[in-house]
Amino acid sequence: MSHDHNHQISNYNRAFAIAVILNLIFVAIEAGYGVAAGSLALIADAGHNLSDVLSLLLAWGAGLLATKPATEKRTYGFRKVTIMASLASAILLLVALGGITLEAIGRFFDPKPVDGITVIAVAAIGVVINTITALLFVSGQKHDLNIRGAFLHMAADAGVSFGVVVAGIIIMVTGWLLIDPLISLLIVAVILVGTWSLLRDSMNLAIDAVPKGINMAEIKRYLTSVENICQIHDLHVWSMSTTEIALSVHLIIVDDSLNNDFLPKLQQQLYDRFSIEHSTIQVERKDDGPCILNKNGCV
Repeated sequence: MSHDHNHQISNYNRAFAIAVILNLIFVAIEAGYGVAAGSLALIADAGHNLSDVLSLLLAWGAGLLATKPATEKRTYGFRKVTIMASLASAILLLVALGGITLEAIGRFFDPKPVDGITVIAVAAIGVVINTITALLFVSGQKHDLNIRGAFLHMAADAGVSFGVVVAGIIIMVTGWLLIDPLISLLIVAVILVGTWSLLRDSMNLAIDAVPKGINMAEIKRYLTSVENICQIHDLHVWSMSTTEIALSVHLIIVDDSLNNDFLPKLQQQLYDRFSIEHSTIQVERKDDGPCILNKNGCV
């Protein structure tokens, strides 16, 4: 069932390409006009958009790498690279946010004049570009952590760019220069909220924690309810990639009278009920004696 991941990556090749090109163009425009207008809000947002481009490239490259077949040395292939990419993307973004925060704090003590018209025009372009980019990933963001990261980044950027438009208008009307670093800090706060869940989920997957949305108690109840299974032990559930969930378990059966389709049906049910694509099941007889891995007792 792992072919689903390959299809998903190939379906988003075009989306990633368009997103990267659009955002690179916008980064160049925003950074150039930010320097010319002396707007930290534009420069800060340009820096963040550049980190988004790097994150998009990481996610895209990792996804493509994950489609390569397994080898004798890498028996799971490169699937785990997608998790590493999402974690690196979150860390990269946090570093960028730290730099923006320091610069914004400095501007509170040394405010600089800002060209309000330039800020409004460039940020308005950002609203359009970031909204278009976010829509490219909206359909897949519930099923892939990398796609969700791309969607959240772009959706947040659209909102942030709208905030910069508001800042430009306020500066033109009131002349209050402190609104520029204030908006910069608001940008940091908004992005930080979205980034935290990405960092948390990526870290959990990196250490093979139970994936989000998986209910271990429900899995145990299902397995122990199957006919001829009296106990289970050594149950593990983890992510092989940002889209594939794996399970391994030892089942203790009452007798040896298993149908040929016992394991295939069980694996299909694990997929249908819990979206577990890769299940490895070891069957043991009740009279075989304790399994060497059965250290914590059976369920």
